[in-house]
Amino acid sequence: MFPDCLEIVIQGVTVSGQPFRPSDWAERLCGVMSAFSEDRYLSYSPYLRPIITGGVRCVLVDVKLEEVDPAAFRFLLEFAKDNELKLRPGRKDKRPEEVAGPAA
Repeated sequence: MFPDCLEIVIQGVTVSGQPFRPSDWAERLCGVMSAFSEDRYLSYSPYLRPIITGGVRCVLVDVKLEEVDPAAFRFLLEFAKDNELKLRPGRKDKRPEEVAGPAA
């Protein structure tokens, strides 16, 4: 889909330019793959998170999800397609903390 990208961004804007509703759609979508930690806090999947970029609510999808859970990855892309949401490529380079590895 987007060669050499580490992420795909599902934008909260339809192909006709209308904002996608409800306004908390990104948090709801990410909540589908969230889990409670041992300390009872809800945390998002490391492969999916809500973001705001350019004033637009979006969902950032790590392309590693396609390997880890192909059905979930397909679900997200179908969600975007069914709701006529725009997709765009995300980062092509790793974040500095991913390159450096865990802190000692």
